[in-house]
Amino acid sequence: QVQLVESGGGLVQAGGSLRLSCAASGGTFSNYAMGWFRQAPGKEREFVAIINRSGIATRYADSVKGRFTISRDNVKNTVYLQMNSLKPEDTAVYYCAANRAYGYVTREYYDYWGQGTQVTVSS
Repeated sequence: QVQLVESGGGLVQAGGSLRLSCAASGGTFSNYAMGWFRQAPGKEREFVAIINRSGIATRYADSVKGRFTISRDNVKNTVYLQMNSLKPEDTAVYYCAANRAYGYVTREYYDYWGQGTQVTVSS
């Protein structure tokens, strides 16, 4: 059983930056591909970024490409999401998730989820 705990959310002005972290425990972190998803009020949870087990392969939603960077540290058992040039439309609860296979961008393929961290971008 893998436990995931996100941190790093907060309130930031448009154009600013935040770095989210997701600490994993209870399993072998390097056995899992990791993803970041987000959910805005009244909307479905959507894919943001994924990274494979080694950290070499990544994929991004078009809406964040060029602004967000996903990375991982398999020694610290942590996955990160660096968010730059933030926009008000990035406001959402951000969740990290774990999956044994890389490449999936829909939530039903992910076995483990964190509790989420709120990101609010003011205009």
